[in-house]
Amino acid sequence: MAKKEDKAKNKFVFVPLGGVGEIGMNLYLYGYGRDNAYTWLVVDMGVTFGGEYEPGIDVILPDIRFLEEERRNIAGLVLTHAHEDHYGAIPDLWPLIGRAPIYATRFTSEMLRGKLNETALEESDLPLEVLPLGAERQIGPFHVELVSMSHSIPEPTALAIRTPLGTALHTGDWKLDETPLTSPPTDENRLRELGDLGVDAVICDSTNAIREGVSPSEADVAKNLLKLIRQAPNCVAVTTFASNVARLISVANAARAAGRELVVVGRAMYRVIEAAQITGYIDPDLRFHPETAFSQFPRNKVVALCTGSQGEPRAAMSRIASGEHPNVTLKKGDWVIFSSRTIPGNEKSVGRVQNDLSDNRIEILTAQDALVHVSGHPRRGELEQLYAWVKPDIAVPMHGEGRHLEAHAELAEDLGVEEVVRARNGTMVQLLPKPAAIIDDVPVGRLYRDGYLLTSADEGQVRDRRKLAFAGIASVSLVLTTRGELVADPEVSLTGLPEEDYDGVPLEEIARDAAIGTVESIPRPRRKDPKLVSEAVRRGVRAALRQAWGKKPICTVLTTIL
Repeated sequence: MAKKEDKAKNKFVFVPLGGVGEIGMNLYLYGYGRDNAYTWLVVDMGVTFGGEYEPGIDVILPDIRFLEEERRNIAGLVLTHAHEDHYGAIPDLWPLIGRAPIYATRFTSEMLRGKLNETALEESDLPLEVLPLGAERQIGPFHVELVSMSHSIPEPTALAIRTPLGTALHTGDWKLDETPLTSPPTDENRLRELGDLGVDAVICDSTNAIREGVSPSEADVAKNLLKLIRQAPNCVAVTTFASNVARLISVANAARAAGRELVVVGRAMYRVIEAAQITGYIDPDLRFHPETAFSQFPRNKVVALCTGSQGEPRAAMSRIASGEHPNVTLKKGDWVIFSSRTIPGNEKSVGRVQNDLSDNRIEILTAQDALVHVSGHPRRGELEQLYAWVKPDIAVPMHGEGRHLEAHAELAEDLGVEEVVRARNGTMVQLLPKPAAIIDDVPVGRLYRDGYLLTSADEGQVRDRRKLAFAGIASVSLVLTTRGELVADPEVSLTGLPEEDYDGVPLEEIARDAAIGTVESIPRPRRKDPKLVSEAVRRGVRAALRQAWGKKPICTVLTTIL
């Protein structure tokens, strides 16, 4: 009897640590067990990228303090596909969670191995099991099946996760495309079979839930790229997501059919091409040239395939647009095709690149001008089809910003799903037993990869950089005798401040006078305390600069007592 009672207390829960309420930084947990005694299955471990709000930060990762505390209870990590926002955090975060076993398809595994070459981790360090599409594995209390889906990368998978209490379908990133040009299309037959067997909950991609209809096919993009590349009078540069293998194949085929040479520009492209060749998605004999060969060909006989579709400042297209690339130069009359969508938050950086190109009278084509890109995520019509096949009782929208998640939730309700749970990062959702509901929350946040270091977003150095960008820094150095007298006038250094105030008085002089005046206002016995002097001078200098300039710079003071 006690055993039955214990089993009745078990729960099947879902906890997102990233990816719900945002696009990117995906990290999801499925737990089975009792309160405070769950065994965890980790699904994906991704990053997002810094922008203007995070100066100096290239990569942002989910805060996994909760998972670190639970590392002894982790059964394994399953990767749905090899996009950076789903697997890019593994080198930084995986060592922190007890070196749990990793499960991935062959292409995803090859991409992960390539990523490890850029880190201190060795391939032999990873307990990595390569699984084929359709594989099934028992991982702790979870029976996991990889279901083939379509997306903008080879071998994307949904996960059918079975427990003694029931089944959840985690869709990963997906769309419906009969001709995805790489791995097989979404496995409609298996999804229907799973629906007939009984799927209790669907945790589903919401990225395009605000868009009506069904996404076009990758094959349609390939036809349009060929047409455009044939029409182009001069050089053509195509920029796209480096991981979009189908798009890389389409550009390569179009270049060959148009009688042009293909030049690959950007390190990330090479890594993806290598992984795709090893796994058979790109012909090992595909002919392409390194970027150093660009100038060797007539301009009307070359296609440059470039990284940097999101305006990343160090990527190929940004450097080309600003005229700073060492090997590739575009001229008036050349074409640049942005075969991508602009990720929310990247509008300014992409606009900057496109403006630089326009200033040089280079023709720009985007998805607004022609069918040169299709999303890898489902629109409303595709979501409707999935729900019809799987017939879940519970829906939990994931992978999207708030407006995407709410549109998905409302659609699921309209489709008759009994229970729709509006989760966010850090919420613990009880899937089974019913009723589904948010029952707890766990700590979440963001980590910054700052150079070689991993730091919490709460530690403050990025806030200081934002302040520096707004108002600069004033640095003051003082040397006092033990009697409290200044040995010499203070040394003042101003960075990011105007040289003079409205009346033409140098701000450096204003800061120096404020420092001297502040020191002289401190009683001599108290000038022996360098901390007291530094803080008083800091306040005095900052107040004087604010009065002269109207802004408060960061102010630092170093006081030495001889």
